[in-house]
Amino acid sequence: MLNDHPISLPNQFAPLPNTLASGMPSEQDFGDAAKKGIKTVVNLCPLNETPPSEPAVVEGLGMRYVNIPVSGPQDLNRANAQQLADAMAESDTQPVLVHCRSSNRVGALLALKAFWIDSQTPQHAIELGRAAGLLNLEPVVLQLMNP
Repeated sequence: MLNDHPISLPNQFAPLPNTLASGMPSEQDFGDAAKKGIKTVVNLCPLNETPPSEPAVVEGLGMRYVNIPVSGPQDLNRANAQQLADAMAESDTQPVLVHCRSSNRVGALLALKAFWIDSQTPQHAIELGRAAGLLNLEPVVLQLMNP
């Protein structure tokens, strides 16, 4: 569905069916996402990185808004991976847009979700993470998958 109706987002990736990953969207980007059928926006930025209007803008456009604050490596944990899995799980909440400021944290948490929650191999999880924007958090993700 999303591939048929592309949205232009900063650092945009389409790592999974019905899932977009990106850097920080603008209010216009959220409007475009709503028009293209996005039903849920998952923001991985903590409050100090999130525009104060973002929750109201997203919900005002009829989309569900979920915030899972990931400030850095210390927040890459099973609980947050499970929260992401829960936010993405229900068919009535898809398609989903998951964002942070650059998509690096998106890739990291998607990789950990794939490994911890979806029981994927480390190789598959890292490939998924890279397909979602994983860059400088990759060594941290690898360490968490191989303690």
